[in-house]
Amino acid sequence: MNWCHYRFRSVWDLPAGPGAVYTVLERVGEYPLWWPQVREVTRLDEDTGTARFRSFLPYELLVTARAQRRDPTAGLLEVGMEGDLEGWARWTLTERGAGTRAVYEQEVEVRKPLMRRLALPCRPVFLANHAAMMRGGRRGLSAYLGRV
Repeated sequence: MNWCHYRFRSVWDLPAGPGAVYTVLERVGEYPLWWPQVREVTRLDEDTGTARFRSFLPYELLVTARAQRRDPTAGLLEVGMEGDLEGWARWTLTERGAGTRAVYEQEVEVRKPLMRRLALPCRPVFLANHAAMMRGGRRGLSAYLGRV
């Protein structure tokens, strides 16, 4: 088993329609406004940017993300990532009642040297750190959608 490889899947039920949710998720430069663990996003060009993340553990991750797929009709947003994490992440949005079900999937390999050295003993802590980040994002996006 590659202890540096992770697959994540989070499901968020959100209080706005898919079009409104897609519009917010598409504006990655604004993620720090509603997702506390996304500390900074810097746009490099129309399809590429860097993002800096930090949850409750005392380390940051820096990634460069490049848009791979944008399909508002299908409710899909997907990026490839390089840097401290290498792999991809994808949002899939579907209508659910009066709101949206947002499924976030991510498959990455950790490249940050310290995390690689601690991969085996700290894996449960890294998973808990990611789960906390996702809870923060869900709460932040739900509240943000109520304000926009």
